[in-house]
Formats: sequence, structure tokens, C-alpha cells
Amino acid sequence: MSNDVIKPHKTASRIQVLASHLLTSNSNSNSNSNSCLSMASEKEAALAAASAPADSPTIFDKIINKEIPANIVFEDEQVLAFRDINPQAPTHIIIIPKVKDGLTGLSQAEERHYEILGRLLHTAKLVAKQEGLDDGFRIVINDGPKGCQSVYHIHVHLLGGRQMNWPAG
Repeated sequence: MSNDVIKPHKTASRIQVLASHLLTSNSNSNSNSNSCLSMASEKEAALAAASAPADSPTIFDKIINKEIPANIVFEDEQVLAFRDINPQAPTHIIIIPKVKDGLTGLSQAEERHYEILGRLLHTAKLVAKQEGLDDGFRIVINDGPKGCQSVYHIHVHLLGGRQMNWPAG
């Protein structure tokens, strides 16, 4: 099937633009590293993102439009998958629909979104296989400020390459 063909891309440079988008000013942070988000700054980023208008362009729109680089691992007509710049596991890939269509988060899903939601999960399965995650992986969808959603364009986190723990977060 042509939908199952994985189209790898060349590795792009680290996406500092995305990091600056996700990192918020945190003068009270004791962290010495700008390459890793602390739990507090993730929460701050989620709260800041929640205040943006729902139809505002996101960093993901810029990645889709190739305005900023990303390490893309899969792309088809409807979906784009790229490596997270702040990985929480050895394999951490973000999977997004190319068209937002009002689907800023899972809580905004409507019946018309069934196909793309299924496509996102099927893509996660394809990418997990491509990445050699034969022993298992985790799928995460953050929704809303209390779910620590920092980009309001629905996205699936594919995490793998290590033993996951429970309970999560």
C-alpha cells in the first residue's frame, strides 16, 4: 500500500527555534541547561500557550510549511512526523496532521476528525516499526493546560527505546 511507505528525510540541524518557542522566561529556575525543559517550565509553556487564540499559527505550522527545520522521519499527504528536540526517551517523535481543521487538541475532536485521528495512530505504528521499537512503545496526547499541552495543534508523542514506568506523570 502506498500509504504504508515511509519516506525518510535527511537529518536537519537541531531546531533551536522550537526550543525558544517552548521555553518561557523562567527567572526562578535553578536549571543550568537550556537544552532540557524542567517540569515547571513545561507547565509555564502550557499555560502560556493556552492563552493564544485557537486559530493562531503554531510552531508546527512553520515546520509543516518548511519555514523552520525539523528532523522529519515520516511524511505523507496528511501527516508529518519528526523527532522531538527535547526527547523524553531514546526515541521521541511528534506526529501531527498537516491540516489543523480546528483540531487544536483531543478535547476539540468531532466526528469529522475520525479519519485523521486514526491516521495519526496508524502512523505512530508505522514509525515505531521503522524505529525498531519491537518491544513496545508509548503514545501520549497532552490536552489542555492541565495536560501540559504546549502547542495547540493536536499531536501524538511516540516514546520508546527504554522501559516505560507506570503510573505516567
